[in-house]
Amino acid sequence: MTTIMVVRSCMKSSLKLVNSLFGMCGIAMIVYAAWMIKIWPVSNPHCHSASWFMYTILGFGALVCAITCFGHIAAETANGCCLYCYLVFIFSLLMLEGAVTIDVFLNPNWEKDFPQDQSGNLRELRDFIRNNIDFCKWVGLSILSVEALSVFLALILIAVGPHKKVYDCDDECTPERVPLLKCYSNSNESPYVNMRPIDSSITRHF
Repeated sequence: MTTIMVVRSCMKSSLKLVNSLFGMCGIAMIVYAAWMIKIWPVSNPHCHSASWFMYTILGFGALVCAITCFGHIAAETANGCCLYCYLVFIFSLLMLEGAVTIDVFLNPNWEKDFPQDQSGNLRELRDFIRNNIDFCKWVGLSILSVEALSVFLALILIAVGPHKKVYDCDDECTPERVPLLKCYSNSNESPYVNMRPIDSSITRHF
């Protein structure tokens, strides 16, 4: 029982740590989107509406942060329903990332699948990835490893299960463990009463 509790505690702490790394990616995306939205009016004074690319990065970062918060709750409670929902969110995110990655790498005209970006940030991001392809590959593999590790730890935590209090059965209680009950049972025994017959002289007096 103690070993299971130690394993559960280690898995909860590990999932929180890995989930925090995942949340840092979401915070970085929100900061990057906020920076793009801030400099957009300066670089384009004639266009006051921001590009769809900025709001997409902002929304995606907020989604990642929300999943991170939910993952922390699931790790703390070790509840099976919460952990299963967390796994569904992670798998959905992985499928979305995989679909975008496959479209970018296998489709030569992948830019036509997205709306036109007036800010040019999408083009700058594309040029940055092409010029630093090795660095971007390592970053992508790191993010994928963090997501896969979070799924693995969540599955282990589901297998271990939440903490449950175990109560001893009444049949397993021995008299040595319950001295009060033992004393109570002894006190219920019928005491011996020594009764003598009443003297006949006393009865004649009355």
